[in-house]
Amino acid sequence: METDNEEIPKKNSWSDSIRRWSVVHADEKSTSWWLGLLSFTESSFFPIPPDVMLVAILTASRRWAYYALVTTLGSVLGGMAGYFIGHFFFDLVGTKIIALYQLQDEMQKVGELYEANAFWAIFTAAFTPIPYKVFTISAGFFKIDFLTFVVASVIGRGLRFFIVAYLMKIFGQAMGEVIYKYFNIFSLLVAGAIAGGIIILYLI
Repeated sequence: METDNEEIPKKNSWSDSIRRWSVVHADEKSTSWWLGLLSFTESSFFPIPPDVMLVAILTASRRWAYYALVTTLGSVLGGMAGYFIGHFFFDLVGTKIIALYQLQDEMQKVGELYEANAFWAIFTAAFTPIPYKVFTISAGFFKIDFLTFVVASVIGRGLRFFIVAYLMKIFGQAMGEVIYKYFNIFSLLVAGAIAGGIIILYLI
């Protein structure tokens, strides 16, 4: 049992450290800035999703709407930075980020998705566990309409973070543990429900 306990922190050392710090420092003045910074960097190059910090903060704070807004704004601004990297500095910076996470094949697939429907491709990436940074950088690279990119990002990221935050408000720490452990499955289920609702409305 001791061996298993030692392996868990090593596997998620970054996210676990962020989570512990966030619980201790929830509602401090600097916490909003750190949450915004994590949200910003995740949208362009950092691997850890801001949901980790958002959920942790909301286990000790009831300001769910405020922190959801901070996360959304930071993430969308980071997405814009990713867009400009892809548009103006792809050869200089973008290629290094893509190579770092070995996302070359994903870039090609994203280009095909943009040809089909750029708005829904960006919205889906913004809402689900799909690496959002690939879509932000590639949106600039493929010269997707900037307004389309921003609107889809705001809706996708906003829905994602406000849903997570509201569930934390209603169910508290118990829900936080579930979201933290099964985040990918959770977000895909919610995305499926939203897509299903849209399809039903369209058919009606």
